[in-house]
Amino acid sequence: MKKFYLLLLVSTMAVSAYAQNSDWFYATTDSQSAQTLKSEFPEQIQILETKNSVSAVYMTKEVSVKLKENGNLHGPGYIFRKDKNSAIGAINKVNESNMKILDFTIDQDAYVNQVIGQPDATNIGNTIVTLQNYGTRFNTKPTGVQASYDIKSWWQGMADDAGRGDITVEAFNHGFTDQISVILTIPGSEFPDEYVIIGGHLDSGDYWIQNYAPGADDNGSGIATLTEILRVLLANDFHPKRTVQIMGYAAEEIGLYGSADIAESYANANKDVKSVVQFDMTNYNGSAFDIAIIADGAYTSGVLNLYLIDLLEHYNSSGEHQITYDFSYCGYACSDHVSWTENGYMASFPFEAAMGEDNPNIHTTNDTYEAMGSTAVHSVKFAKLGLEYLIETAKVANMGTNDTDAPNLMIAVKDRNLIYDLGNLTPYTNSVVVFDAAGKKLIQKDKLDVKGSVSLQGLPNGFYIAVFKDKDGKAYSKKFLIK
Repeated sequence: MKKFYLLLLVSTMAVSAYAQNSDWFYATTDSQSAQTLKSEFPEQIQILETKNSVSAVYMTKEVSVKLKENGNLHGPGYIFRKDKNSAIGAINKVNESNMKILDFTIDQDAYVNQVIGQPDATNIGNTIVTLQNYGTRFNTKPTGVQASYDIKSWWQGMADDAGRGDITVEAFNHGFTDQISVILTIPGSEFPDEYVIIGGHLDSGDYWIQNYAPGADDNGSGIATLTEILRVLLANDFHPKRTVQIMGYAAEEIGLYGSADIAESYANANKDVKSVVQFDMTNYNGSAFDIAIIADGAYTSGVLNLYLIDLLEHYNSSGEHQITYDFSYCGYACSDHVSWTENGYMASFPFEAAMGEDNPNIHTTNDTYEAMGSTAVHSVKFAKLGLEYLIETAKVANMGTNDTDAPNLMIAVKDRNLIYDLGNLTPYTNSVVVFDAAGKKLIQKDKLDVKGSVSLQGLPNGFYIAVFKDKDGKAYSKKFLIK
């Protein structure tokens, strides 16, 4: 009997020591990755429940890092959950987005054209270097906590210097890290309870890169881009109709801690978030095009992606502000936009390059401004898109739209044909291209007549965008529905 008791005691102590050293936590991840980890490390992960290709899991920190090796292209690949009920509850959520594609319009040309040339690469670069100089912004390190409070102070100081007493900058505290998330709010004049949000994570490193993680690109560049967007808005005395929020998220690198906490709290409070755009890595120009729009069907909004295309075609198709784009894929918990998507909000993620062509130095000690050529020219393009997005979705208060020179282009859908009338675009319009909600080019027709049609036969029901281009490359877009 004594022998059995001693054996039991030793066994219990061993299990206890293993649990303490392993540091288990609850999370959600895609089901395929969960199954792969379970087969390779059966003692370090428990699959609690699976639904709609997402699994609630209980796993060790050690095995969580293996998600990167198992095909996750960017980000942690999982979302941290506070407890078992939160993990299981997350995969059983049924949320519907509260905004339809036809609610997105482009009619703020005068204001956008006033500000689009103002983002400055030197400003962005200086902010990146300042963030890099913390050494590490890992959420548990003193410098990581200090950086989060300093960002709050910077943004508050910018608002104060602009004489904007209406703007608030708040710390969003999290029970699981001392690092704060930062939320700057510009209140809407007409629709204060409707929110338009841009954000990016303010931490750096991961479980294995903590002590020195400069994080210049990941994600110093994103925070620097947000800061430059704010500077331009303040310099132009921006007052929106809808409330605008700019967010710096805590602890993204170890499971989207900050954004998941915020998005869940917004959903629980029934806040009317119209849409969210994530800026996570903006300064490494690794592809033949400028911006990769992440088109993960379950984790990004096809409707909002389509609107970003609309903005790029309208404002950036040619000339000094030209921005080229394509599409890429990222995976589950790739970045903070997923926190919003899973809570029923539209979210998009424009990224610095195609996945696999992005910065190879992230999550190493070499993620520095110098390794990016000591220039932030690439980030300027993201600042321009961010300005276009905020201004056009939030709308400028007390500013009428000048329709004097606006084209009276008209379209309609009948019998699965797109009927168009070029109006005062004639005789300059050369072509029309039809994109689907994922941004895929489906149809192109050149040498257009003044009035005509484009066959839509074979296209399934859904939302699309038609982009008409004139001989100078200027684009005019119209959205339509096939039903």
